[in-house]
Amino acid sequence: MRLQLYILWSFLSICSLRSAFAQSRVWFDHPATQWEEALPIGNGHLGAMIYGGVSNEEIQFNEETLWTDGPRNYNKKGASKYLQKIRELLDQGRQKEAESLAMQEFMGVKSESEDPTAWLNKIDKIRKQEHGPFEFAFDDSKWPLITVPHYEGWEIEGLEGLDGAVWFRYEFNLSKNDLAEHWSLDLNKIRTNDYTYINGELVGQSAGDETRRHYQIPMGLLREGRNSIAIQVINLEGKGGVAGYKDPKQAIGLKSNTGKFVSLKGKWKYHIQDQNSPKIGSYQASYQPFGSLKLQFDHDVAENYSRILDLDKGEVRVNYAFNGVNYRRTYFASHPNNFIAVRLQADQKNKVTFRLAMNTKHQRAKLHHMDGTSIRLEVWVKNGAMRGTAFLQLKLKGGAVSYEGDELVVQQADEAQIYLIAATNFKSYRELNEQYAATALERFKNLCTLDLDKLYQVHQKDYQRLYHRFSIDLGAGNQLDTIPTDRRLQRATGHADPGLVALYMQFARYLQIAASREDSQPMNLQGIWNPFLEPSWGSKYTTNINLEMNYWPTEALNLSELQQPLFQMIQDLRLAGGQTAKEYYAARGWVLHHNTDIWRGTAPINNSNHGIWPTGGAWLVRHLWEHYQYTQDLHFLQQYYPIIKDATLFFKDFLVKDETTGWWVSSPSNSPENGGLVKGPTMDHQIIRSLFAIFDQSSKLLSKDVQLRDSIMEMRDQIAPNQIGQHGQLQEWLTDLDDPENKHRHVSHLWGLFPGDEINTTHTPQLVEAAKRSLVLRGDEGTGWSLAWKINFWARLKDAQHAYHMVKMLLRPAGKGGGSYPNLFDAHPPFQIDGNFGGASGITEMLLQSHINGIELLPALPEEMSTGKVKGLRARGAFQVNMEWKDNQLLEVTVESLAGEELHLRYASREVKIKTKKGKSYAFDQELKLKK
Repeated sequence: MRLQLYILWSFLSICSLRSAFAQSRVWFDHPATQWEEALPIGNGHLGAMIYGGVSNEEIQFNEETLWTDGPRNYNKKGASKYLQKIRELLDQGRQKEAESLAMQEFMGVKSESEDPTAWLNKIDKIRKQEHGPFEFAFDDSKWPLITVPHYEGWEIEGLEGLDGAVWFRYEFNLSKNDLAEHWSLDLNKIRTNDYTYINGELVGQSAGDETRRHYQIPMGLLREGRNSIAIQVINLEGKGGVAGYKDPKQAIGLKSNTGKFVSLKGKWKYHIQDQNSPKIGSYQASYQPFGSLKLQFDHDVAENYSRILDLDKGEVRVNYAFNGVNYRRTYFASHPNNFIAVRLQADQKNKVTFRLAMNTKHQRAKLHHMDGTSIRLEVWVKNGAMRGTAFLQLKLKGGAVSYEGDELVVQQADEAQIYLIAATNFKSYRELNEQYAATALERFKNLCTLDLDKLYQVHQKDYQRLYHRFSIDLGAGNQLDTIPTDRRLQRATGHADPGLVALYMQFARYLQIAASREDSQPMNLQGIWNPFLEPSWGSKYTTNINLEMNYWPTEALNLSELQQPLFQMIQDLRLAGGQTAKEYYAARGWVLHHNTDIWRGTAPINNSNHGIWPTGGAWLVRHLWEHYQYTQDLHFLQQYYPIIKDATLFFKDFLVKDETTGWWVSSPSNSPENGGLVKGPTMDHQIIRSLFAIFDQSSKLLSKDVQLRDSIMEMRDQIAPNQIGQHGQLQEWLTDLDDPENKHRHVSHLWGLFPGDEINTTHTPQLVEAAKRSLVLRGDEGTGWSLAWKINFWARLKDAQHAYHMVKMLLRPAGKGGGSYPNLFDAHPPFQIDGNFGGASGITEMLLQSHINGIELLPALPEEMSTGKVKGLRARGAFQVNMEWKDNQLLEVTVESLAGEELHLRYASREVKIKTKKGKSYAFDQELKLKK
């Protein structure tokens, strides 16, 4: 019987392996050692990262609505009183004064804060006592160790959720000759305040994340032999610790006047003095991790190990052998039943033995034993209104289960099945649901009565319904699937790998299906995957490109309905942004600045030099219009027309006349995160012209608002136009201020090239050349999402080889610049998911463009992608395209008309126009001649 089971197991494994070769997969021959090597699963509501450890497995999971803070008002009442003065200061060229006034009177309202004075006074006392932790001879022998510096905060070194005061100590040695030199201490950045001591003497004290710590060390203070440095770091919010330099190769340390350097990079002693700091308000909320499942096995060395994300099946599998037994783990996240499943199997009976624990990083949490096989975890988000509950059920085939402390212990089972759900008290951006836990418990009980095999089949049908709509094969390179993905990524830096490009597109589609479903929240900066209580940029929705980039490829890659969460957010933002428009601009309609969160904050945040950017809502409107363009769904346009109209009304009220030129300009605003507060950034005018054109076309299609339409189009013609500057570049601002040495990651003034369309090779050749000049001056390097945006730019410019060069840069191993992590997650760095989607969008633009004059096939096809075929690609006008090409020449194309619109098809110098019927397909040869 055992032999029969083994043969069956081997057969299934071989079949599965062949299936993996035939389909796309991301895979490794070793467990993950860091989060960026783990493999993601998700269903829009729940997301998890699978490490695949042999002896110790971790499944880190999130629930999409677990955020900090709670429903509140983000708007500063009466801010509009200061609008005119800010505009006047900008008109007079007094930018810093305008920014100062705006910072004081025009920013959003933070969440509740407590007065930190008493707490800080208490913290200060330790620095005044004798024999404190700053002393040279202080006994720190019982203090634990931590790696210093830590640029992304002490959170990445295990001090999650810590706000407060922490002491750090380190020892270094100097020679007698060293003492004759003058020394300075370079710590670069500290988060947030520090008191720094050398050998017991205070040598420096500074405040603020951005302040460089470069302290002079008095002569005579240093000693021959052993010396000590002690730093008290006080951090009340956000990331904490000794940050040092972003480039890990640049160490902190002591520098002498003759060029000697003593590195202080290493393991320091640390002591948490007080982590009960007062509550400090924030402009917007942060997305939170929920918890982890920890599984411990008695397996130490594995043979034939593989960890596979099977994109065709929407699951992760871990396979290995130990002591002659073949083990398999399968993980998937079901959208229809909203749960995460883990199945643990062996090819021999009684071999599934492990311990299971459930934990969380949240300081306030409770773990309950519900019965002999179920666990409940409750979490409370620090200083916020949010609560969450996770339920876990363990089912066994054979074997036994018992509790040891908080752990479930499984002995000698044939198979184990884990069901995991999670829910929070979030109801909407305006209210909470205090009955959520009872509802979640009832759903959990019902789920646990269902058979896992049937649940798996439902998951497969649901997932593949979306995934199988599209396929791509780029020919040579498919055999490279036998190389683990991390090594394949390394290899691609020196060798063409078109198969990896195809894999990257399908991986992006997988991430969308896993993170954005019709009834979920839209994808934030990290989709739904985030391991940190203090995530970078709050893991929010940054709307000056990043949120929009998340949804750039959705329509073209045949996942149209996955934009629904974004559309629901836009509906919410129209309501929230209406209050902001009134309070800040005394305007009609609605406005959104450069960030929002789950509570739909729309007011300016962070800093006036980049936070006052009013065109986020107008950009989001373009996603509504693009959906109509791809679907020709007039009912959809009718439903969302009020949002389009209200966004238009805001800018009708907001735009002001520039006295010098007579143009309508946007003021105050910002060219995202570059150049400070200004009037008239080019990007704004491109977006507003696009919005006004969308309103014009929408109102005509729906036969609405004729008089308003006429006034809007008259105004549109007088908006400040695109201008070509002294370097031949497209100007980023109203005046010619562009610095040819500026290598900023944002290239915002090229919005009109992509995702906009007013700059194009057909109608605006001079502007195309100016845009190209801007790209050349800005340079190819950038963060991950910036590299992705540039792929789209170069594709629109029809420069195939430069576009492919940018693809290679995006698909390089992550370093200090942008690229990809081993699991193909985009590296800003750190991880930001937008680059995954922006990259997929750019590759799509290389294969098909439909923004000007119908559908153009293979407009930017590089030599490295000279052979291939694609099925299920969508185009504007509601068309679906299948095509094949070889040796850089189109072989054939089939176009299905989904709405019966006229088809205008172009390839090279050939083109054809035909009338179509809804639901009918039309096949063409390489000459674009219609096949009979």
